[in-house]
Amino acid sequence: MAKQQFFFNEHTWVVNVSGPEVRSVERSETETVINGPHDSFIENAVTNISLIRNRLKTSHLKAVRMQVGRLTKTDVYLLYVDELVDLEIKKELENRISNLEIVGIQDTNMLVQLIDDSPNSIFPQFQTGERPDTAVSKLLEGKVVGLVDGSPNMFSAPTGFFDFFHSPDDYYQRWVIASSIRIIRFFALFITLFFTPLYVAVATYHYDMIPEDLLISMATSRMEVPFPPIYEALFMEFTLELLREAGARLPTKVGQTIGIVGGIVIGQAAVDAGITSNILIIVVAVSALASFVIPNYIMSTSLRLARFVLILLAGILGNFGMMIGIGLIVIHLSGLSNLKKPYMAPISPYKKTAWIDTVIRGPYKEHMISKELSNKKST
Repeated sequence: MAKQQFFFNEHTWVVNVSGPEVRSVERSETETVINGPHDSFIENAVTNISLIRNRLKTSHLKAVRMQVGRLTKTDVYLLYVDELVDLEIKKELENRISNLEIVGIQDTNMLVQLIDDSPNSIFPQFQTGERPDTAVSKLLEGKVVGLVDGSPNMFSAPTGFFDFFHSPDDYYQRWVIASSIRIIRFFALFITLFFTPLYVAVATYHYDMIPEDLLISMATSRMEVPFPPIYEALFMEFTLELLREAGARLPTKVGQTIGIVGGIVIGQAAVDAGITSNILIIVVAVSALASFVIPNYIMSTSLRLARFVLILLAGILGNFGMMIGIGLIVIHLSGLSNLKKPYMAPISPYKKTAWIDTVIRGPYKEHMISKELSNKKST
């Protein structure tokens, strides 16, 4: 137990000054970057605030302390830059947190589920992360950052759909390179969502869409497969999800081995047994690789779940079913909001100045100017 001595005249006092044990600041395990800082938040909110203040040395940085949970009395801190923040967003977030009547919370991801606009949606509405530099960038954009004591993750608000495809690496590289990589991520979005359903629809109903040489190869590959494409696609996708979950739950070294070896062995065995075709193995593998390109794990999981729905619709109604599924996803995303702000901005509603940092990452100077103009208009 740590003790501190105080001396005054001829008197001496010994006082216990020990505090709770906390781990040291370490490298981020879930949000890795090539360039830029490598430190991450820990489970102590006071330390996390100091990591932010170390980067944002201004008196305009404010922190509001709140308590959530009748039994846990968990400290929640809302951080914002008072000259940039939208006061309506700050007030709305404070009201939602202060009105929570629950026994307790233990993590940031539990809190954001309680204050979502649409808690039943499969798509995340608050961006979370464990990097101090990301939190500072959100504060400079005029957003509110939340920290929960006992959690190594922060959340930021308001958050839009496109925010989940941005990586801290985007701002540590030249804008042309960063924009190219960001465009690749959006291509990965379409691949992971539509590639397998498109295969199911074409192989089941629309053979006329396949070039003649490829059609012969597909027919040869599927000659010994006794199941329709929808069944083999669902089987392989479900098997891949089992491997992914097993790799995540096992120790790191074992998890990496089972993910790689298990995928190769099961895929080859399924083809040799006539359960699935070679082409479907390639399609599923490419879809899985595309999902890994998306920086946010929760968004990647949501897209994989939506892919199962599209596979079912494609297997039942073909391309028409895919169009129905795409329409439902677009309608659902357009109807979402985060703290009453449109989820699909700047597409809906259209906002020209925000495009510099949406699909592309424009030159850094123009990016900062556009953010400044956006903040002034919002306040």
